[in-house]
Amino acid sequence: SKSKKAKKRMMTGTDTPVAAPVSPSQTEVGVDPPSDQQDTIFGKIARGEIPAKFVYQDEHCVVIDDISPQAPVHFLVLPRKPIQRLAHCQVSDIPLLGHLLYIAKQVAETRHLDSGYRVVINDGKDGCQSVYHLHIHVLGQRTLGWPPG
Repeated sequence: SKSKKAKKRMMTGTDTPVAAPVSPSQTEVGVDPPSDQQDTIFGKIARGEIPAKFVYQDEHCVVIDDISPQAPVHFLVLPRKPIQRLAHCQVSDIPLLGHLLYIAKQVAETRHLDSGYRVVINDGKDGCQSVYHLHIHVLGQRTLGWPPG
């Protein structure tokens, strides 16, 4: 059934909105990007306009715990640079993308994810992206199934 499929997808670490519950349609197919290109909650968090507890921060990115965790450890790596989607990255973003992955690995080590973890980027509506500010999910401390969705 559709609800079982949605529940299974939620258990495998799909993208969830920060400030609102996930509707089944969002967990199934993601959402369209905002038509007015409005700023996202992640952009506001990365710039410090919305209070958040940073797990890590530097001049290029911030790391926060997901407010709707899909695993015992579930954090997000957010670039400070406003990039809507991975598909919109340019060659000039290569150093930033490498930095984001390296920070994901560093924070995973501090969270003692020695037995493994999953790194996810949901990109676009069909990739179940629900917040249009590029971000990396890191999920761990439970066995994660494959395929994820």
